[in-house]
Formats: sequence, structure tokens, C-alpha cells
Amino acid sequence: MEDKLWAPWRIEYIRNDAFKPDSECFFCKYQKENKDEKNLVLHRGNNSFVLMNHYPYTNGHLMVSPYQHTGKLNNLDQETRLEIINLIDASCDIVRKKMNAGGFNVGLNLGEVAGAGFAQHIHFHIVPRWKGDTNFMPVTGHTKVISEGMQQTYSNLKPEFEKL
Repeated sequence: MEDKLWAPWRIEYIRNDAFKPDSECFFCKYQKENKDEKNLVLHRGNNSFVLMNHYPYTNGHLMVSPYQHTGKLNNLDQETRLEIINLIDASCDIVRKKMNAGGFNVGLNLGEVAGAGFAQHIHFHIVPRWKGDTNFMPVTGHTKVISEGMQQTYSNLKPEFEKL
């Protein structure tokens, strides 16, 4: 017997034009648009911004991206690098406070072979973790459970990011 797990919401990710090689960079698009709630942009700094991942690994999965369109970390100036680190730190504090996260995986995938889903524009991932969050679903079902809606998480986090 073949086991199947239906995840129809993933088709949006598969069909999303933003991930086609010749499409406009969605990081660049989001920073130009005045649609922060729709695009899940939580904060805009001088050189970079914080947004929620539209296809999260866990609730509260955030990304910090520079405004500069580059796939190379060494193309960023020191001011941008410092702002990104400070936004990562502030984001972790906010998610810890508002979502009771116990820890975080923070990382950057440089290049497609390193796992970057969109390698043309670097971005740092902030993935909240909770004690015991590796429940049976990832182990037996090879799937993650997202327990809160994206807009609800956005509404929960946004007021704290407005204080930055």
C-alpha cells in the first residue's frame, strides 16, 4: 500500500512565478510595493527589511533581506551587514516574547547548491524552535504542522516591530 499525504496549499509555492529564473525578484518587488501586510513585511530599516516567509518551516519563520539585489554577502557594505545582524537579534527577541520561542535556527544559504531557494538575492532565515517541537509528524509523516495562520502571526508580531 502506498502512503499519501495531501498538501494542496503547496501548489501555490510550486506554481509561484517568483521562483522562475526569469521572474522579477520578489525581495526587490516587496521593497518597492506599499503592500506590507499582503507581502508580510514586518519592518523596513535603512538598508534591509524583515518579512515573514510565505512558505514557513515553523510558525514565526522570518527572513531578513538587504534592499541591495545581490547573491553575494561580500557585496554588502558594513552598515548593511550591521543592520542585518541587529535586525536578526531584534527579530529573535520579538518572536521569543510574542511566541515563547525557546531558541532559533538562524542561517544563510549562499548559492543554489547550498539550498538557497532564491539564490539571486541573499536573505537570512530565522526559524523559531520550541522544546519538544520535533513531534511525530516530521518523523513519521515527513511533514511539518503550522498551527497558526499567517495573518494571525503577522498581526501578533507587527506591533512589536513598529517599536523598532
